[in-house]
Amino acid sequence: MMVVICYFQYQREKQFRTEQLDQQLNTYNYTINKYIEENSVNWETLNDYVNLFPDTNLRVTVVDTFGVVTFDSFVKKGTILENHLHRPEVEMANISDNGKAIRHSVSTGNDYYYLAHRFRNRYVRSALPYNVSLTGMLKANTFFLNFMAFVFLLAVVALYFISRNFTRSIDRLRIFTQKAENETIPDIDIEFPNDELGEISKNIVQMYKLLLVTKDQVYREREKLITHLQISQEGLGIFSSEKKEILANAQFIQYTNVISDKYFERSDEIFSTPEFADLNEFIDQNLLSKKLNKKRLTIEKESRVFSVQCIVFQDDTFEISINDISVQEHENQLKRHLTQNISHELKTPVSSILGYMESILENPDLDPVRQRFFVERSFQQAQRLRDLLQDISTLNKIDEGRRLFEKENCNISELISDVLNDLNLEIEQKEFEIKLNFQSDINILGNRSLLYSIFRNLVDNALAYAGTKLIIDINCYREDEQHYYFSFSDNGVGVSEEHLNRLFERFYRVDKGRSRKMGGTGLGLAIVKNAVVFHHGNITAKNIPGGGLSFIFSLRKF
Repeated sequence: MMVVICYFQYQREKQFRTEQLDQQLNTYNYTINKYIEENSVNWETLNDYVNLFPDTNLRVTVVDTFGVVTFDSFVKKGTILENHLHRPEVEMANISDNGKAIRHSVSTGNDYYYLAHRFRNRYVRSALPYNVSLTGMLKANTFFLNFMAFVFLLAVVALYFISRNFTRSIDRLRIFTQKAENETIPDIDIEFPNDELGEISKNIVQMYKLLLVTKDQVYREREKLITHLQISQEGLGIFSSEKKEILANAQFIQYTNVISDKYFERSDEIFSTPEFADLNEFIDQNLLSKKLNKKRLTIEKESRVFSVQCIVFQDDTFEISINDISVQEHENQLKRHLTQNISHELKTPVSSILGYMESILENPDLDPVRQRFFVERSFQQAQRLRDLLQDISTLNKIDEGRRLFEKENCNISELISDVLNDLNLEIEQKEFEIKLNFQSDINILGNRSLLYSIFRNLVDNALAYAGTKLIIDINCYREDEQHYYFSFSDNGVGVSEEHLNRLFERFYRVDKGRSRKMGGTGLGLAIVKNAVVFHHGNITAKNIPGGGLSFIFSLRKF
């Protein structure tokens, strides 16, 4: 801005000096023309008149309308000069009444500053030698430039001190923002200058630190909420307005896969299933209402009853909660029958052993073959009693607490391979085909014995009751940050609907006579369920459309 002002003022100063010179020469031209018109003049009288002017270097030339020089104060009378109509200043004056030029004179051999005027009968031209003196006169006065340069220096110095004080706050604020980006803000306060910008910067720092404290509190509360949701026995899923999963706990995943006839890789796939059609319609109707709305419904599936509630929030997100309301009654019935079942299951092998032993004792002359038959049957019943007591002991250990089972890193793929190797003979006899659909790097921090018992009992159960020439499919169909989700399915005879909800009860048998004949204790699936619960999971059984039984369960990674 200072340079522009100086340049503009310098040009005006130069123009002003030029206009002054033009005004002076213009006065000479008009004065001479008036003198000629009012007097009868010749070369000598006009020359004497010109000599009266104060500028001794003034050259005056009079040219008629044909371009003939009738007078020139710097040329002797009688000198023949060229026609002056084509001189630049004369040509210009012929167009616009006056003209000027700086050029070399052919007549005198010097440089001149010319100013010519066209009058009615003549051209009058005044000129001054274009020398150092005239050049200096036309130059602008440099006092203004010097003054502006001085003002400029003062402004630069003042701006330096002002900006230095200003940038102190900016620099400290920049340091603060860099530390804030790296989350390395020191405990001691950053010192800011005592000015308005410093006060604003202090407020920004205080607000940011308050924001950090609030953010930390919100983060802790969020972690507590997520932890609560994950361990909650209520299935809970939270979704965005686009019906995309934001959060879903293990129970929600478990319940939705039980309710539906297929397995979901993502929880938001439930909205395409018939079981959730009414809920989906309610969500579509209320998402854009900007009001808090809720809906409850009951879904019955596989002899189980689920209470489903959906709440649509004002920010267009919504949550779905699922509760298995048949579980409590199931547990009550289990407690009532548990004592009776234990007594009945223990009494049966004991009665058989007593009967066989009594027959041997009361008949000392009993045929040795018959006697050996009674001993073998007693031995079988004793083995069954041992297995029964061992299974009861395992269940009691699980019930007593985690401290009785040590945890280690277990590879599920290797563990299932051990199960299949141990049962290889039975699998070949029953002509079963085993399909494994999971990665080889599935690792769980748990108890190897209990994990082994889960898959061993499920395979034993399929071998004993499903039939022959069947396919067993073991699939890990999903995982999240905390759980792996498995399905164990066969295409066998399945189980009637009324039995599904009681398969995991202790001593419960679908076909009591057939189960005892095959040597089962009635505790295999109960052990499976408790082992799954020990690993913070959940298990459910369901029939497969078209035939077969599927066990859906989850296991926590750590």
